[in-house]
Amino acid sequence: MDDIDDLIGMMGLVYEQLRRILATITTLAVLTISIGAGVQLAVWHPPVALATSLLLFVTLLYRSVTAPTNKPLRAI
Repeated sequence: MDDIDDLIGMMGLVYEQLRRILATITTLAVLTISIGAGVQLAVWHPPVALATSLLLFVTLLYRSVTAPTNKPLRAI
């Protein structure tokens, strides 16, 4: 019974490594496709690409200003 338990544990470790590799490959594929789509949009429709990038930039600025901080405020 101990050998069967070790075999099942080993299969779980192999599965976890395969899952991590698959997640990494998927993430890289999505990143590559997103970059390619952005470049293609910038080449075909520059005004739309500029408007999209400005909206993303303003959204990031807004989130950085309105996000709660973990640091306590210091007295001036």
